[in-house]
Amino acid sequence: TAPASPLEIVAERVLFTLLFCAFLIPATRQVQSLIAVLRRPRKLLVLGAAGLLIFCNWLLYVIATTSHNVMEASLGYYINPIVSVALGVLFLGEKLRPLQWAGIAVAALAVLVMCFFYGSVPWLGLGLAFSFGLYGLLKKYAGAVPSVVSLSVETLVLAPMAALLLAHLARRGDLTLFTEGQAHFWILAASGLVTAVPLLLFASAASKVPLSLIGMIQYLTPTMQFLL
Repeated sequence: TAPASPLEIVAERVLFTLLFCAFLIPATRQVQSLIAVLRRPRKLLVLGAAGLLIFCNWLLYVIATTSHNVMEASLGYYINPIVSVALGVLFLGEKLRPLQWAGIAVAALAVLVMCFFYGSVPWLGLGLAFSFGLYGLLKKYAGAVPSVVSLSVETLVLAPMAALLLAHLARRGDLTLFTEGQAHFWILAASGLVTAVPLLLFASAASKVPLSLIGMIQYLTPTMQFLL
């Protein structure tokens, strides 16, 4: 996506994700569900806050990957499952079996070792871990909302901010979406699809599966990032 800035990438990610959801909502017959959520201030507030957290998460991740800090991003996602498990236990009253506690202890020790050898405080990684962990917690608080509706509301709340960011970049002459060729445009446009699919799956899981279990499964992601 070079030479697009992290702010442009994330703003366009929001708008293209919303566009993708705009096709999914009628296709999955969720129009009435969307209207129902928009009429409930509490759910709207919770999902709006979740949207702001995922925006921060995306921005930190893009900054990490475009500044040659993929390893720190990977470290952040190794920390994230521990955060998710802790939030599930502290705020949702979820219980862990002794063997699960042992697994978390080993993981926490491994993260401390990784941080030690990293040589400095992984601020980007910590930001990624806590923003996504809190995002998952808010998804649990939102309750049984269809995943496509949940993601639609989150991106709908973020859309005005994303549009203003792009307008600001265009006014400064820094908007690259239409100036770097078709391949550049379609790579940025595809960010909507590659963003929506995993978040739809995550939203569906978050409403049905304990947050502590989601945290355990999330160790797959940083392992894949580390290998890449």
